[in-house]
Amino acid sequence: MPQPEVDPIAALGEVDPKKVGKAEFVALLAAASEFAGSVAPVDLSALRPEQFARLITRASDEQLEAVMDHPELRERILDEVFRRMGEHYKSEKAGSTDAVVRWRIGSDDDLLRYECVLAGGKCTVSKDPQHEPRVTITTPPAEFLKLAAGNASAPMLFMKGKLKVAGDLGFAAGLTKLFQIPKA
Repeated sequence: MPQPEVDPIAALGEVDPKKVGKAEFVALLAAASEFAGSVAPVDLSALRPEQFARLITRASDEQLEAVMDHPELRERILDEVFRRMGEHYKSEKAGSTDAVVRWRIGSDDDLLRYECVLAGGKCTVSKDPQHEPRVTITTPPAEFLKLAAGNASAPMLFMKGKLKVAGDLGFAAGLTKLFQIPKA
């Protein structure tokens, strides 16, 4: 009797990273990536924000680092996180905020860039920076995932040297208040 096909995205939403090893965690995310097709991004959109936050929150530093060590997987996951930023932008908190936030995720030799334009009550994200930023934030990929999942504090990352800020430090300090950070 043939086995029913398992949807890797659904399986990923149910996995407890504390119960799997580093390699298995990477394999689960990679399987979800392959399920989405080699051209399309990881379909993390099928995961609810709380499921994604739970995955990140319960994953060990080693598991997150292992996932982020795979360039294509790292880019697909970060693309999805940034895609969701517009959905999680709190326009009511932003008021008349008009700013550009440039994100530099990774190291100088392996860097992904994103630009968030906060204007007109919306957050628009691009991978092709075209505007003068009010602030530029640089952080390693795994630390960014923790920040996006509410599993790390920006001030703490800053104090540990894992988050660097260039530009308007005061604006950067209040940036997380402009977004609904999912709770695990």
